[in-house]
Amino acid sequence: MGLLDGKVTVVTGAGNGIGRATALLFAREGASVVVNDLGGLRDGTGHAPHAADAVVAEIRNFGGSAEVSYDTVATEEGAEAIVAKAVSTFGRIDVLLNNAGVLRDKTLLKMSLAEWQAVLDVHLTGTFLCTQAAALEMKAQGSGSIINTSSVSGMLGNFGQSNYSAAKAGIYGLTRTASIELQRFGVRVNAVAPIAKTRLTEDLPMFEKIEDSLSPDHVAPAHLFLASSLAKEVTGVVLAVAGARMSVFKVVESAGKYKESDAGVWSAAEIAEHFESISKV
Repeated sequence: MGLLDGKVTVVTGAGNGIGRATALLFAREGASVVVNDLGGLRDGTGHAPHAADAVVAEIRNFGGSAEVSYDTVATEEGAEAIVAKAVSTFGRIDVLLNNAGVLRDKTLLKMSLAEWQAVLDVHLTGTFLCTQAAALEMKAQGSGSIINTSSVSGMLGNFGQSNYSAAKAGIYGLTRTASIELQRFGVRVNAVAPIAKTRLTEDLPMFEKIEDSLSPDHVAPAHLFLASSLAKEVTGVVLAVAGARMSVFKVVESAGKYKESDAGVWSAAEIAEHFESISKV
C-alpha cells in the first residue's frame, strides 16, 4: 500500500528538478499524476513538450498512472485547464503541488518592470490561480491538500532577487490565509521552502561545488508527507528542506514594550532610546 493509493495529484513545473522528483515519488506511492510543464527556458520564455512527456513516460514505464498538461499557470484559463485535466481524466483532485517557477534575477536598481512582473505572474499569481481552481473542487469533495512553494529568499531575502523574494514572501502570506479559510472544508494548505540544486539554481555560486547533498530527491519526501494522511493535522506550515536538514519557518513577533506615560504615544527619540528592548524576542 502506497501513501497516496487512489489519490489524484497535480504537480506544476514537473518536467525537471524538484517537480519531476515529486511527480515520480507520488506515482510510486500509488497516485495518479497530472504532470504539468510548459517546457520553457529558465526565464520562462519558449515552450516545448518534451520535458513533461519524458516524466509521463517514465511514470508509465514503471506501471504508474500519469497524464500530461502543457498549460501555463500564469493565466486563469491555464490554471483552470490544469485542474480540469485532473478531474476529466481521473475524476477528482486530491493534491495540488504549486511548483512551477521562473527566474529573472537582477538587482533592484537594474530590474525592469517586465522582469519583475514575469516572475510574480508565474510564482505568486500562478499559485493563487491554481490554488483557487483546485480549492473549488476540493471544497465540493470535502478534502484535499494544497502544497505551495516558498523559499528562503522569500522568508529572509536574497541579493539580486527582489522579484523572486517578493513573490515567495507573498506565497507565504497566501498559504497562511488559505489555510485559515479552507480548513473548514477539510482542505489543508502548506508550503515547502526548498534549497536544492536544480536547473534554476545550478549556476548560482552556492551550488557550484554541490553534487548530491542538496538534490531534489531530498525535497520530494516533504511533499509526500504533506500530501498524505501522515500530515492530516498539519496546515498553515512552511517546511524548509536543505538536504538532510529540515526545519519550519515561523514569523516571530518580539515581546514588545509598553509606554506607560504620555497617553502611550511614543516619540521618535523614545523609540530610538528603547529600540533594543522593543525588538528583543
